[in-house]
Amino acid sequence: MLIVLPPSETKAFGGDGPALSWDRLSFPGLTDVRRRIAGDLLALPPEEMQSALGLSDRLFHEVEANLALPDSPTMPAIHRYTGVLYDALDAATLHDAALSRLAVGSALFGVVGAGDPIPHYRLSGGTKLPTSDGATPTMKARWGRTITEALSDFDGLVVDLRSGAYQQLGKVPAAVTVRVESVQEDGSRKVVSHFNKHYKGKLARVLAQADRDAADASGVAEIARGTGLTVEENGGTELTLVV
Repeated sequence: MLIVLPPSETKAFGGDGPALSWDRLSFPGLTDVRRRIAGDLLALPPEEMQSALGLSDRLFHEVEANLALPDSPTMPAIHRYTGVLYDALDAATLHDAALSRLAVGSALFGVVGAGDPIPHYRLSGGTKLPTSDGATPTMKARWGRTITEALSDFDGLVVDLRSGAYQQLGKVPAAVTVRVESVQEDGSRKVVSHFNKHYKGKLARVLAQADRDAADASGVAEIARGTGLTVEENGGTELTLVV
């Protein structure tokens, strides 16, 4: 079972690992696209990079981090990403077997395993990154079918917890997906937006720590319910986490 998380805009700085090595990343079928995207990013003058990334002057340090990408220290991907989902996941307290079930979607790397050593960077799924010939393809166009193929080749169930923008970079037709809904006072349902990441982080933690792999959506729901979460099966591969 592989649980694919969304990345976060916010990331931890620093690290004590060696500089980025493409050959040390999981999903080697993504390497060529990774290299092209990184090359186009690094080819931009700082001001053009800032504009392409939509960053204010206050966030210019993110441009500087990108420019240092080839030589920056690395840390495991699961500790590089921060924010609400990753707080709920609390990866620092997960054992190695649990971490091996986790991966993270990324505009720069496509998908990385939890333990893959990556540097600090800034690149969003909605960015249109210029190429050397002046074109500005979407990240979806850049990735084409490579992410879909890489995840479809995984020998086991994929639970895709990525946000919509990152699912668009490479959907996995057979993956289990999860929507988070809250029950209102009148009994109606509302899609959770603000705390969506928190609850997906909790679910990811539960699944990562499970004593067995799920084989399908029903199996995912069964594991989640066993820890007190309320999960509904919608038929097929979609689940609803009710909070």
